[in-house]
Amino acid sequence: MPKTFTDMVRHALNGPTMGTRWSALFHAPADFDPEPLRDAMVAAVDQVDGQMSVWKPDSDINRLSATSPDTWIDLPPPLMEVLEVGLSIGRAMDGAFDIGMGDAVSAWGFGPANADPGRIRAARERRRLPAHEVLELDGRRDRARKHAPIQFDLNGIAKGYGVDRLTETVRAFGIDDALLAIDGELRAIGKQPSGSPWVVAVEAPDPDRRTPHSILELADMAAATSGDYRHWVQVGDRRLSHTMDPQRGMPLTASPASVTVLATDCMRADALATAMMVLGEERGLKAAESIGLSVLYLKRDQQGGVGTGCFRKAYEQAGRMAVNGL
Repeated sequence: MPKTFTDMVRHALNGPTMGTRWSALFHAPADFDPEPLRDAMVAAVDQVDGQMSVWKPDSDINRLSATSPDTWIDLPPPLMEVLEVGLSIGRAMDGAFDIGMGDAVSAWGFGPANADPGRIRAARERRRLPAHEVLELDGRRDRARKHAPIQFDLNGIAKGYGVDRLTETVRAFGIDDALLAIDGELRAIGKQPSGSPWVVAVEAPDPDRRTPHSILELADMAAATSGDYRHWVQVGDRRLSHTMDPQRGMPLTASPASVTVLATDCMRADALATAMMVLGEERGLKAAESIGLSVLYLKRDQQGGVGTGCFRKAYEQAGRMAVNGL
């Protein structure tokens, strides 16, 4: 007799990574041992963190930042993949996503060092070139070189890539239906045992509590949210987002409260969510419409977060969206 979903055991695995936590939710037969899978998932996210974290002095991305211009440096294939996608999205978004903002991120205290007025001033005043004009990749030899001094930061893409690696890991163990997440980046593969999509919430942009604003039903789709309500600095009476303005070398001064982007993989959803924050609502919605991107902007008014726009073209292929006020 074939097994039904009532024969399946629910597993919820999680652990620390990248200053937050990873998680995996799935169902498996009663005789499935989750511990080897847990170990493999820990290894997957540890590899991403070890290669791409600016908090680890010996990470590969920090080695690239420290390398002299016009010097080739060998890099591991996973990092090469992330750099290639990061540069491609930066180019497509006219620099709204830029992996070369490490000096500004660090200067404002969003990296391992405290905020420093001198470094803030230097980041603001330097002549900035986007990373896609500075960094050259040689994919055949897994190496890269930069043609000018630049400091890299992958916080806008590495977590999404980590979620994709978690997805690859569970599939390697024969699991085709799961919900994977790192912080606000997540990816759903397949469906729940009942046949229903995976249900997740988009948070209201409230720094003091966690409450849902919208509900997503996802199947074979990734979602990433970027916002100003979890990581910020207070300057006088202003709260400045951790998202940097690539043109000014400073935190965004007028940004949406949050942006949620849907894509087929989490790495691209993560990077595009950052780009949509930088572009802002008006330009971002136009850009999203032009490429068929599903995006939800939330802004604040006297009643709190309110949805201001959502393009469903890509999303309708795999799920549904319920948005308050739309």
